[in-house]
Amino acid sequence: MVQLFHTTSENCSRIVTENYSTSFSSAIRMLHKDLRTPIFNIYGFVRFADEIVDTFHDYDKQTLLAQFRKDTYDAIERGISLNPVLNSFQRTVNEFKIDLKLVDAFFHSMEMDLDKKCYDSKGYKEYIYGSAEVVGLMCLYVFCEGKKELYDKLEYSARALGAAFQKVNFLRDIKADYNGMSRVYFPGCDFANFTEKDKQEIEEDIQKDFKEAFEGIRQLPMKARFGVYVAYKYYLSLFKKIKRLQPARVLDARIRIPDYRKAMIVFRAGVKNQLRLI
Repeated sequence: MVQLFHTTSENCSRIVTENYSTSFSSAIRMLHKDLRTPIFNIYGFVRFADEIVDTFHDYDKQTLLAQFRKDTYDAIERGISLNPVLNSFQRTVNEFKIDLKLVDAFFHSMEMDLDKKCYDSKGYKEYIYGSAEVVGLMCLYVFCEGKKELYDKLEYSARALGAAFQKVNFLRDIKADYNGMSRVYFPGCDFANFTEKDKQEIEEDIQKDFKEAFEGIRQLPMKARFGVYVAYKYYLSLFKKIKRLQPARVLDARIRIPDYRKAMIVFRAGVKNQLRLI
């Protein structure tokens, strides 16, 4: 039966998510069971594309990404793919009628990462939109389950949440991006002379995104709210930890949240959810 193939494909996307991000995996498990598989499907797809541009250094990245892009659209059009991650993604795109313009923007940002090393303000915003904000919007399609009016109402907040997550990732991964791949995402920053003022300006921008995102989280359907809130709290905790560090320390190491701290975040979020404080 073809359903066995679809189920196996979706299990692959779940495994990809679990292997690459324990934080996102645990947050996805806090969603209503109806929403978990589609979100795993989106994340598995995003993760594979990101791997091409970030880690496949011994291969022809441009050719691989172009093929992955073609295979993605073929899968969506045909309603099936022998690539299990693309098969599960196309099922979610087609089931929730996700706008293909979001997929276009995502691939555009991935292509930018192939050769662009330093970003000006325009390029930075363009990259953030395609690499992160549209991922939040894809997930919002799932969370709203066809309610267009609700989607339109929460669109800006979903974009803000995706942007906040991505910018925190940039701060966390400065060492790998700058030293490993000579990438500078933050416009006007010289990481050879990264000052407290530079860091504070970036943090103020991220704080605005988190504030806007929280207002949207509170208006999400109950089936999605708790899981998204947990992911929000994970990243907010990481952000607060980075804020306490000196610029030199941020450049020197990849900052993490320990597992015991993640468990506390889930516990406290659960209490707030039970008391309807979210």
